[in-house]
Amino acid sequence: MAGTDGRIALVCSCEDTMRLDERAIARGCGSEVRTAEQLCMAQLDRFMAALATGRPLSVACTAQAPLFAQEATEAGAGTPTFVNIREHAGWATEGRAAGPKMAALLAAAAEPMPATPLVTLESQGVALVLGRDGVALEAAARLADRLDLTVLLDGVQPVAPPRSTPFPVMKGRARAATGWLGAFAVTVDGAAMPRPSSRDRYDWGPGKDGATSRADVVLDLSGGAPLFPAHEVRQGYLRADPADAAAVERAIAAAAELSGTFDKPRFIAFDGALCAHARNKRNGCTRCIDLCPTGAITPGTGPLKDQVVISAEICAGCGACAAVCPTGAATYTLPPPAAMARRIRTLLLAYREAGGEAPVLLLHDEAQGEALLDALSRHGDGLPARVLPLLVNEVSAIDLSLIAGAFAWGASAVRLLLPGRGGHGAEGVHRNIETANAALAGMGLGHAVPRAAAIETDDPFTLGEALTALPRAPFAFAPSTHQAIGSPREMALQGLRALRTAAGAAATTVALPALAPFGAAHVDVAGCTLCLACTSVCPTSAFSANPQTPQLRFLEDACVQCGLCAATCPEKVITLSPRLNFSEAAASPQVVKEEEPAACPRCSKLFGTKASIARVKAKLSAHWMFADPARQAILELCDDCRITEATMGRLDPYAGPARPVTKTTEDWLREAERAKKDQEG
Repeated sequence: MAGTDGRIALVCSCEDTMRLDERAIARGCGSEVRTAEQLCMAQLDRFMAALATGRPLSVACTAQAPLFAQEATEAGAGTPTFVNIREHAGWATEGRAAGPKMAALLAAAAEPMPATPLVTLESQGVALVLGRDGVALEAAARLADRLDLTVLLDGVQPVAPPRSTPFPVMKGRARAATGWLGAFAVTVDGAAMPRPSSRDRYDWGPGKDGATSRADVVLDLSGGAPLFPAHEVRQGYLRADPADAAAVERAIAAAAELSGTFDKPRFIAFDGALCAHARNKRNGCTRCIDLCPTGAITPGTGPLKDQVVISAEICAGCGACAAVCPTGAATYTLPPPAAMARRIRTLLLAYREAGGEAPVLLLHDEAQGEALLDALSRHGDGLPARVLPLLVNEVSAIDLSLIAGAFAWGASAVRLLLPGRGGHGAEGVHRNIETANAALAGMGLGHAVPRAAAIETDDPFTLGEALTALPRAPFAFAPSTHQAIGSPREMALQGLRALRTAAGAAATTVALPALAPFGAAHVDVAGCTLCLACTSVCPTSAFSANPQTPQLRFLEDACVQCGLCAATCPEKVITLSPRLNFSEAAASPQVVKEEEPAACPRCSKLFGTKASIARVKAKLSAHWMFADPARQAILELCDDCRITEATMGRLDPYAGPARPVTKTTEDWLREAERAKKDQEG
């Protein structure tokens, strides 16, 4: 009987090395389940028969995925979806209880993921080899038939010139560099050419500072400090210790392949209109700039001065910017948060539908995570039956919406697997973990063992022990089934509100740690002059004015805690308070301050406020230009009437009291002569 989605799920026991709970799998995955014991060999006909139906097909085997993909291609069919239920579920001490997990893995894998946008890099094979000794020359000689080379030696050590040199050799120190594969610019100090008469060692000519060398590829064998932050992920920049022969070999092999056209994912989708970086020459949010390990994010200039600029060519895809962006201006694309949220939702709800309880969501990557899970299943106890592993491109890209959504959809704990020494951009995901735990604690849903945490290890057995030791602490309520829609920030609010509703939590406000993307901006009303400067810089319109009357309003649900309002306020009366506010008032604009408008005594037009006019009159009362009450009265007029009064009333703004008489030397002499005569008379 076909499942609810028309999909066929082929589930193989891998020669009965794992137990298949067909009933649980069918109940949870929503597909027609067909089983086998040796699907890749003796029972390959079952795969071909399922393929011939033309229906969507999931194959619960990744070890033989190349074989199945080849058969599908030869049959003119689409590539099936492959799911790992062996290392992730069946090959474990608790494998007999892993039926609900297998169902969840099958269901989640069937969720479609959108295509990833690409950025193209082009390399003409122009390469710059940085070196200190003969190792650089030997490497260049081996690459000379593949790349257009220039060697730059630092000139510290004596280097013997080769008998003939098919590429330029120069001396200089690479001081700085910018760019990426196909577009490097290296600043060189002391750039000099060798003298033709160099005999047993290079003899260098006069040097020049500040020279620029442009290249598509940089092979750094200098042994010095790297030219780029997070240099390991800068495409086109290859670095190896010249004393490490194996590392040099790997770098030479990689450099030889870097000529041509290359496509890399455009990891970040960016909407500058949502960016809260700056307004009116004031800096606000710098979360992404502070965390980017590669320097791919910089403040914008010119027409883009109010936002950041993300170089897709430099971006290495850690996703730290997207993980902490409070507005959703930067979002991850591999896959987008909404697509990943659908997969997490399906995984958790299918697990519950199949009879699973107290699930733990384990988010891991391919490079590190898959290797650890494989080793744990083959040489250890495997994953506990309630731990649901989910592959993501980069764990450091996990934003708050995915963690909050996981708890709302029934996860009793969330664990993020990170390298033992941390990873590029991991600080942002730690911040999201802290925020999620604070929100749970504020709703009375915390636990002695944090419900959200990172497991930082490179040892599979340490990973297994950490997961096995997790207490069974399910929430005492049914999970939400809401669909996550909108921006990551909106999805995070949906998840947290759904969790509060499901739990029946009484908390109205929950304090959050610094840099959380939710909160209030408190205004000291006594010091506020209603200048409305905050409304002109707020990127999300959390602060707004009322065009009908002097009034300042605040919408807490829109506040991203960027700080632009506080930085701009001339009276410095705005302070930020990171928090969650579940009250209805947070979802609608609230009046912060309002004053009675001033009416022009001549035309009755409303302008400004009575209080602001009074303040201006008080400040100007001591000035000679406004000593006359008639002059002060002009301040009570609107702009139009003020101009009319000044013109028709012949008011000279420069007129003042009579100037004092200036006495000359002759005047003083005459007065002195008169005084003398008066005394003599």
